[in-house]
Amino acid sequence: MGCSTLALGFQDEVWWSRLAQPSMYAWTEDKPLRLVETEAPKADTDRKALACYGLFLPQTDTMLLRFVNGRPVSQVTCDYLAWIADRMADDNKKALLLIWDNASWHRSNIVRKWLKAHNQRVKRAGGCRLIVCQLPSKSPWLNPIEPRWVHGKRAIMEPTRLLTAQELIERICTYYGCENLEPITQQVC
Repeated sequence: MGCSTLALGFQDEVWWSRLAQPSMYAWTEDKPLRLVETEAPKADTDRKALACYGLFLPQTDTMLLRFVNGRPVSQVTCDYLAWIADRMADDNKKALLLIWDNASWHRSNIVRKWLKAHNQRVKRAGGCRLIVCQLPSKSPWLNPIEPRWVHGKRAIMEPTRLLTAQELIERICTYYGCENLEPITQQVC
């Protein structure tokens, strides 16, 4: 396998809040600048926070994002991994070295079995293998996607009004230069 057929990716999940403001720093002449958490009107039925999976590809300095209807769980992670594997295969990648943290849904039996079955399918039929490497527990500074989340939250914030969930998604996708794709849906049994 040549280097052009291999990819390195750093994966993480993040919650984007419509209400909480990120930490910001600013110099002011007279009084400190304050960002306060917005309150949603009682009639607002939009989700207060949005879960999102992200993959940072340092070779191309790109991000791939997928939002979730629900929260990150094993089934959603498998759906996300299938989408990532398809994207990488479309880019003629034979293997993705996927580095992620120790979230419980990353280590679950469901995800481990899915990864094994996926890689066996790829071996027989072709596609992109997913080689997973876990970061040590409680070490977010080792994942270069983490500062990208912080910068993104600061860049898309709206201090004067409450964004709708759709506006928030559009701002996030624009900031990262990503497609606004259909969210992955958490299946409730």
